[in-house]
Amino acid sequence: MNEIGLYLSDVFNIEFLVKLLRASLLLILGFIFAKLLSYYSTRFSEKIFTLQTSFLIKRLIYHLIFILFIFSALLEMGFNLNVLLGAASVLTVAVGFASQTSASNFISGIFLMAERSFSVGDVIRVGSTVGEVLSIDLLSVKLRTFDNLFVRLPNETLIKSEVTTLTKFPIRRLDLKISIAYKENIEKVKTILQQVASDNPLSLEEPKPLYIFQGFEDSSLSLQFSVWVKRENFLELKNSIYEQIKIAFDKEEIEIPFPHISLYAGSATEPFPIKITREKNQ
Repeated sequence: MNEIGLYLSDVFNIEFLVKLLRASLLLILGFIFAKLLSYYSTRFSEKIFTLQTSFLIKRLIYHLIFILFIFSALLEMGFNLNVLLGAASVLTVAVGFASQTSASNFISGIFLMAERSFSVGDVIRVGSTVGEVLSIDLLSVKLRTFDNLFVRLPNETLIKSEVTTLTKFPIRRLDLKISIAYKENIEKVKTILQQVASDNPLSLEEPKPLYIFQGFEDSSLSLQFSVWVKRENFLELKNSIYEQIKIAFDKEEIEIPFPHISLYAGSATEPFPIKITREKNQ
């Protein structure tokens, strides 16, 4: 009992309580200082960097400042930091070997943020996945698809894959694939398409619509009619202009063909007539 009493008296002496109080004050001041410095650094960095980069800078500054104050508090308590740093080095090496994939994603995340090919709020396509970028973190990029699904893509995947940013520029080109019958007048069809684009308020006058004759298909003439639109109106224009083209073609009696096959015996013969008959029950 005497030994326990001596131990408690050594632990809870005035000097130890003073060190504990100083260490606690250091932690409280470190927390407040880290919060303030990270807050004001964000207000400054938002003028230069993207929102996501500013958010990462804020978190980095906060953790660095607070860790420094934690070390100061440990020194105040009399801990030997050399032992802690040695143990941390061994642990870092062990974790590094065990998490090579995470390290690769971390490095890839730094390249993504430095390259700035897309930012938070952009719509990107990676493979068959299309969605709005919610965040760009050090290990992964989070997307929300148009059917409201949450998708997490590792940064290494984005570095190795083709990434298309659909909202990088203020306008986009809508390519319309159109087929018409061989008997139709191409110039007339071109005039109709130009008029449809002109009548649609979402279609931009500049750049001008683009008309391309793509070739002869098995049952039709293949055309491409491209119009420019503001990126926020892309889907609305795509829905409306196809409907307007169908109405205009019906009004001008322009045939939109379906695939069919004609049988010929030679270049000078007429197509074989086809007649569908029903077998009589015997």
